[in-house]
Amino acid sequence: ILVSVADVEVVREGHQSEVLLSVAEEFPADLCFTLVFRGRRGNLDLVAETPSEAQAWIRGVRKLIQNAESMDDKERVDQWIWDWFQKADKNKDGRMNFKEVRTLLKMMNVDMNEEYALHLFTLADKSKSGCLENEEFVQFYKILTERQDMRQVFHDYSQDGQTLTLAELKDFLRQEQQEGERSREHAQELIDRYEPSETAKKQGAMSIDGFQMYLVSPEGAILDPQRLTLNQDMSRPLSHYFICSSHNTYLMEDQLRGQSSQEAYIQALKRGCRCVEVDCWDGPNGEPVVYHGHTFTSKILFRDVVTTLGEYAFKASEFPVILSLENHCSVEQQKVMAQLLDTILGDMLLREPLDGLVPQELPSPHDLKGKILLKAKKIGGLEESETLTDEATDEACNFLSPQKSKFSRELSDLVVYCKSVHFHSFEYSRLHSKCYEMSSFSESKARKLAKDTGTEFVHHNSRQLSRVYPSGMRTDSSNYNPQELWNVGCQIVALNVQTAGLEMDLNDGLFSQNGCCGYVLKPDFMRNDDSFDPERPQDRDGYTSFQLGQQLPKVNQKEGSIVDPLVRVEIYGVSQDQAKQETSYIYNNGFNPLWNETLNFIIHVPELALVRFVVEDYDKTSRNDFMGQFTVPFTCIQPGYRHIHLLSKDGMAIPLSTLFVNVKISEVTTEV
Repeated sequence: ILVSVADVEVVREGHQSEVLLSVAEEFPADLCFTLVFRGRRGNLDLVAETPSEAQAWIRGVRKLIQNAESMDDKERVDQWIWDWFQKADKNKDGRMNFKEVRTLLKMMNVDMNEEYALHLFTLADKSKSGCLENEEFVQFYKILTERQDMRQVFHDYSQDGQTLTLAELKDFLRQEQQEGERSREHAQELIDRYEPSETAKKQGAMSIDGFQMYLVSPEGAILDPQRLTLNQDMSRPLSHYFICSSHNTYLMEDQLRGQSSQEAYIQALKRGCRCVEVDCWDGPNGEPVVYHGHTFTSKILFRDVVTTLGEYAFKASEFPVILSLENHCSVEQQKVMAQLLDTILGDMLLREPLDGLVPQELPSPHDLKGKILLKAKKIGGLEESETLTDEATDEACNFLSPQKSKFSRELSDLVVYCKSVHFHSFEYSRLHSKCYEMSSFSESKARKLAKDTGTEFVHHNSRQLSRVYPSGMRTDSSNYNPQELWNVGCQIVALNVQTAGLEMDLNDGLFSQNGCCGYVLKPDFMRNDDSFDPERPQDRDGYTSFQLGQQLPKVNQKEGSIVDPLVRVEIYGVSQDQAKQETSYIYNNGFNPLWNETLNFIIHVPELALVRFVVEDYDKTSRNDFMGQFTVPFTCIQPGYRHIHLLSKDGMAIPLSTLFVNVKISEVTTEV
């Protein structure tokens, strides 16, 4: 098995996976360890011959992970070059002949005639040996990857063509990067941070190398690095935030025969999900189990799910986790559930209102830091203590007959701010509902309400939580488009996070901001009493222009072929903002294609808009092949010359694969 260290996130010692737990009697814990990969890739469980061998592997892999994570940009590039050298050096002699170079060019998506390829090879072959050794290969790579696009931008502002003076760099930052008054101070900071030449530094200037290092750094990325940190007001009521949410969290695959796993909860929580779901049913020996009822999905113990939740709930974010409970258990096993929640979660479990008073509005994420909130049916409300029972229905399996079950007082008492109630109408909710009562909607029901009564839905969601879940007919664990529900302020738009694709790209894009904490503050016009109608938005226009080009990744499905890349820019937001435009395709150049095309969009509600850049390999006979994408909230875009670092379908970074764009954003005063 060939494993890239960059793909390994962490090493777990002992029986810390379901597979190793199942063979615990056969293999002692001190022989066992697990490699946990980034993204959706399954874990790799390993068993050593001896405890010392296991420790050597654990320490060794952890050291490699630490080294990989601590590399700076130059070291990452050097490692990437070395990886290519290793791939191209077929006979493993540490040298590369011209035939191996031709193979390398094919692997790197470079379509080059043999005469020119030999010319580059000869330039790099300083020793005249007919082979490239390591340092010569680095020189070959530099010749191959010289960035004419960035060099042109550099020359547009450099009078002598050699360096940018402090004044010239300031002009570039002010005019192109739209930095305004901050440009002079920032120009000096960039020279100090990115200029490799001490001579240029002393002169207060930036060379082409420093300029390129700045543009490929996080400061030169399209996503404003300041928006990546926790920067939003976290003291507003819970209902004022979009909340990253998972549907049927226990499933690793489809809804009919898929595996139920604690690992699915770990993955969801690591992604920043702050609302996870548990479907509970009576299990043997008085132990509740979790699975998708009336299907062939496997079962796991409720006890193990709660244990996993207690361990991983706050590793990615300190803000509250909502445990959405689909309860199909008997009263007896509900009592067991209540006891398990109480004993395993301890002080993490919220058991009563924060100040002991009945709330007039929901508490904030800041107030609820480190707390787990149970969302379920509740006997009575916070204002009273009743002894009546309530009924629950199976909302997720809405294609089946409803299953009724009584509720136990012990479990009911653990529900505080997330009492599940049936939705009657917006008028009924406005007159009778409490702020701590919330309803769940199927995607079709929520869509209809959004279309017919969008303004009322927005107002409802300013005070109460709403949860939307995928149709029960999505047995393949596919997803619906979450954007149209965010447009009316629905907070908990639950998706099958195990399924990659457009819908999860949008979800990842929205929640990439604010420190990836799982909470994003809604726009102010969705939090107050304004009558915002997503179908008739106010005139909040912005004009966006893009110029696109740069190095692209290889498409694995077309092994041995050169790709024909094109770029499509997609806008997701209110209905008037939905738009797509694409460039022409570049024939046989996946390495450094240059489009020089401009795409223009009018954005009416930038606060709700997401911009998705998609790179595809054009195919005239069938569907284009996906190559990479990146999704960014419109309000987080940095204008100017920026790099877009592409992600795989699984949401993982594709090494050194970027788009170079020129973004211009301006207000539109009148619409033609």
